[in-house]
Amino acid sequence: MPKTCSDPRRLALHGPTMGTRWSVTCDAAPDTDVQALQTALAAAVQQVDAQMSPWLPGSDLNRLNHAPVGAWVTLPAEILEVLVCALDVCRLSAGAFDPAAGALVDAWGFGAVRDAPDAEAIRTATSAAPVARTPTYEALELDSGMLRARKHAPMHLDLCGIAKGYAVDRMADVLRQNGVPHALVALDGELRAVGGQADGQPWAVAVESPETERRAVHSVVELQDLAVATSGDYRHYLQVGDAQLAHTMDTRRGAPVRNEVASVTVLARQCMHADAWATALLVAGPGKGLALAQRMGLEALWMLRRGNGLVTLGLGRFGSGAPANGA
Repeated sequence: MPKTCSDPRRLALHGPTMGTRWSVTCDAAPDTDVQALQTALAAAVQQVDAQMSPWLPGSDLNRLNHAPVGAWVTLPAEILEVLVCALDVCRLSAGAFDPAAGALVDAWGFGAVRDAPDAEAIRTATSAAPVARTPTYEALELDSGMLRARKHAPMHLDLCGIAKGYAVDRMADVLRQNGVPHALVALDGELRAVGGQADGQPWAVAVESPETERRAVHSVVELQDLAVATSGDYRHYLQVGDAQLAHTMDTRRGAPVRNEVASVTVLARQCMHADAWATALLVAGPGKGLALAQRMGLEALWMLRRGNGLVTLGLGRFGSGAPANGA
């Protein structure tokens, strides 16, 4: 059938942020102000970066990091929303997801301070993170009503395991506020579908095979009003001699995560939740991670390195072999 003046048009918007790029594919009304939409989307991710970046000296996250123990720090509502979620996942995962991994991230060469592991910095960071230390969810007090937080123990927060997912959620909000009901939002390995496509079909999203030297598709999930996030050891890492160090920290060990898990992909309604839980399950490992996901009712796909190949484990729609959608 010929198109009419009321048929939606496919837009592809994108821009830089957080050391990577965001992108939005959407089916929008013909009279959509594309420049205004682009500007609003860019402003949303820029605000998240300005508040939660560990790299920007003046970010709200770094104001909290540099504040004395016991001092209340006034914070924007957005970062408090993320901190509430981060501490909740930290508690429920018994510290597998830990937003206070910043000192380890920097010591191992993945932060803003250095680009290679530093033995003395690692010793200092790990000495502050024994098993007996106060859990982060107890050591950081949040007062959402008064928009403030305070630390009850020294800590260096890093929200890289959740902030990108939250940025995706913020972009989804912008699209809805601008009357765009059909969109796929992406930032690095985090994606969220706003509705389905205008023709009624879900959005098809590739799950990447965990290979360091090339990008290859392992499988495809279909999203409709649903988010997906993947955490893995194969894309962001440091090569030190023969060792490949993953960028995700296991604060319980005081070192980069090291187990059989090559990647974990999680489905959730909000991308912030998918992002945090993917990190938690990666760190937890295949046994405890699977038990944790079952206990929390998560839908997840693990890719495990065993022998010379990959073994996959799936829960929920990943386990049934059915397409993942919001129905």
